[in-house]
Amino acid sequence: MSKTLHIIGGGMAGSEAAWQAARMGVSVVIHEMRPRVETFAHRTGDLAEMVCSNSFRSDDDEQNAVGLLHWEMRAADGLIMQTADRHRLPAGGALAVDRDLFARDVTQTLRNHPLITIQHDEITELPADGHWIIATGPLTSQGLGQAIAHETGADALAFFDAIAPIVYADSIDMSKAWMQSRYDKGETEEERTAYLNCPMDRATYDAFIDALLAADKTEFHEGETAGYFDGCLPIEVMAERGRETLRHGPMKPVGLTNPHQPDVKPHAVVQLRRDNALGTLFNIVGFQTKMKYGAQTEVFRMIPGLENASFARLGGIHRNTFLNSPTLLDDQMRLRSRPHIRFAGQITGVEGYVESAAMGLLAGRLAAAEMLGHPLPSPPQDSAMGALIHHITGGAEAKTFQPMNVNFGLFRPVDGLKGGRRGRSDRYKAYTDRAKAAWQDWLQLQNMSCAS
Repeated sequence: MSKTLHIIGGGMAGSEAAWQAARMGVSVVIHEMRPRVETFAHRTGDLAEMVCSNSFRSDDDEQNAVGLLHWEMRAADGLIMQTADRHRLPAGGALAVDRDLFARDVTQTLRNHPLITIQHDEITELPADGHWIIATGPLTSQGLGQAIAHETGADALAFFDAIAPIVYADSIDMSKAWMQSRYDKGETEEERTAYLNCPMDRATYDAFIDALLAADKTEFHEGETAGYFDGCLPIEVMAERGRETLRHGPMKPVGLTNPHQPDVKPHAVVQLRRDNALGTLFNIVGFQTKMKYGAQTEVFRMIPGLENASFARLGGIHRNTFLNSPTLLDDQMRLRSRPHIRFAGQITGVEGYVESAAMGLLAGRLAAAEMLGHPLPSPPQDSAMGALIHHITGGAEAKTFQPMNVNFGLFRPVDGLKGGRRGRSDRYKAYTDRAKAAWQDWLQLQNMSCAS
């Protein structure tokens, strides 16, 4: 049997899985269909291309579960986090990157590794033998998707993911907009001014909501149902849930002061985040959309400061597929019916770049350890990665399984909090302290296993 690990898909999960396995001494072949086979959302043939956002979200590893996941990936020498740190953009307390430089760097790093080969081909059938990881992400090709559905005995679940538009910076009217991170968060001036803000008064906001609700939108084909993941809801869907929903979501006006009118509190604020290192592109935060292109330009130019906006990319919507992992995968991320195949990334039912890369990290390590003859246990449930993999491979209710971001609700309660340590801040700190210790113990276990 071949001792080469084959990985289908070169996104966040596939790239991280390849890196981890190769560092353990296993030969890897990445099968990436782009650019030979294009997708709706991707623009290049680079690996780890970011299409929905340029943000890895919060980098706070003591009070935020995704920040803790960042910490665990760094502790495991994760490629995605190493590269993100090299191409970091100011974004307050979040970790945002120049998406083009990031993807090119990941691609070149993997190409330069002597144990990694990249093949641009499309795999349309489930492999009969060997060692495989399927990390095809939310845009699994039709052929492979059908093969997976046939094997699992049921159609893969599906939901719809929307992409936010990107605006050229020089087309934004800075006599109306201003630069400021919410609550001036950040250690440097650059971080405290990482976001571009466009204010709305009540009349403008109401007109904007009316236009959103009335705009032409993408229709679904017969038989398709729109099951959106809450972390990527189209802005029109949020507006349909109530006229004030956006003011309490991506357009909340708190923590910001308009220097053009410091005595006037905005009714709502649209934020844009820098999308590249040059600062020439900004994406509209939280403005994923299913509006048709013509409607997008009309509606988004109602935003003060964006009246003459030029768009580098308009928003869009695409279908994502994911497995009912609680019924199909074991705690090693193997397909129960074909244990020589593992799954990783968004197709397993995690949501977000960080979570996808984390599942790739685990799949790569677990597969390589098994191939090298010293299999590893699943990571401890008290770690962030352990909590996430436990949720998707058995902790979640299979009948209602939906994509999930990492969050402290997935963690087991911490017993024995002393005295008054009952507040959220203390509780989260207890979660992260326990998680870091558990994760380091698991990494040490792997190091000892490899040395034996």
